[in-house]
Amino acid sequence: MSTPTDPALDTPPHGPAFTPGPKGLPLVGNLPQFGKDPLAFFELLRSRGDMVRWRFGRNRCVFLADPDRIGELLTETERTFDQPDLGIAFRTVLGNGMLVARGRDWRRKRSLVQPSVRPRQVASYAATMAACAVELADRWSDGQRIDVKREMSTLTQRIAVRTIFGVDTPADTEAMGRAMDVAQLEIGKEFAGLGALLPDWVPTPGRARIRKAAAVIDAEVRRVVARHRDGGEERPDLLSRLLTAVDESGMPLTEEEIRDEAVTLYIGGHETTSTTLVWAWYLLARNPRVREALAEELDRVLGDREPGIEDYARLTYARAVVKETLRLYPAIWLITGIAKEGATIGGRPVEEGTRVWVSQWATHRDPRWFPEPEEFRPERWDAEAGDAIHEYAWFPFGGGPRVCIGTRFAMVESVLLLAVLARRFTLDVDPGEITPLTGLTLQPDRAMTATVRAR
Repeated sequence: MSTPTDPALDTPPHGPAFTPGPKGLPLVGNLPQFGKDPLAFFELLRSRGDMVRWRFGRNRCVFLADPDRIGELLTETERTFDQPDLGIAFRTVLGNGMLVARGRDWRRKRSLVQPSVRPRQVASYAATMAACAVELADRWSDGQRIDVKREMSTLTQRIAVRTIFGVDTPADTEAMGRAMDVAQLEIGKEFAGLGALLPDWVPTPGRARIRKAAAVIDAEVRRVVARHRDGGEERPDLLSRLLTAVDESGMPLTEEEIRDEAVTLYIGGHETTSTTLVWAWYLLARNPRVREALAEELDRVLGDREPGIEDYARLTYARAVVKETLRLYPAIWLITGIAKEGATIGGRPVEEGTRVWVSQWATHRDPRWFPEPEEFRPERWDAEAGDAIHEYAWFPFGGGPRVCIGTRFAMVESVLLLAVLARRFTLDVDPGEITPLTGLTLQPDRAMTATVRAR
């Protein structure tokens, strides 16, 4: 176990000291505490200090709570910090896509994928986003009872298969969606449980479910890729761009790379937005003042028309609602890096191989950076009237060179979908607290049922 005099972390005495974390157990360290409630555990570490030592099994770890230190990790990734191996469950689903690739391989893949999600391309997908939301709104009626999570998931799945894969049939949406639901749940269980300590070759029921889900995902992607290749015509979807992309040497992505990047984009374009919208409806239902302020802006900016990409910049309060939702319930709730030789944090050397952790959940709810952190207050994002937001105190999409390339896609999608639906309806979410569940994304722990109310 680490101690206050651990030479790997505490000498020489440059910069602030690393604070000892809670005492762990032999072999497993703090994993039982982490596995029981990762979010509460990170808040506990935050209460101990800005740079806290702990153990994930036998792995030496440091947790960072201060935005300046968080910025060091995020901006130094690829130079003095490596992407960690997130485990067999994660690799089974995402393969070696851009999210987990390292070094030269990561730089090559990012250069091939990034052109597909630049602002001009995202703008071209905005009409599809709004159209799918309008189709959903047309099916809702006053007094209807809905499962909010299922409705938002189906909506963003449809947008994902249209914009990423260029297809739109119920079978395309449902098969991929069911498999991804299983995958994200099992990834969370494996990561937070004792399965994280098991060698890859050890069979478990969860790993069997992961492999089965990944097989469905693989088959769906192969089928869609074959359809694109056989069609021959130029398509505007992201998959078509991946199929024609070449690197500096003129080499295209391999079939396996196309599969991995398509799945990575699907998760980024579906899971994160769906989760964000679910939490937004939950927060709006519990904050009538915010709901009324949002409705006022939608009426003023849109009147009786549907939003388009030209409205994104004008919907300042809607954007603030999304940003405040991402503060309180960030879809991606942790980031880790592994120290390379020569790595430092806060001027203090960090031994090679140490895993460094940051948690959006814990930092976004730190009262030092966000007064009244538990309050849902979109006004804090008003550049003129709100509180100054410390850099890297809010980082739902990561930061530095590995910042999520789908950030603009996710923000535009979230704002336009919320605008379409909230202009016509409010959702009265049933009373009762809903607990966030730490999977691949931060999901509600149960169905969120609501009554649709026409405005």
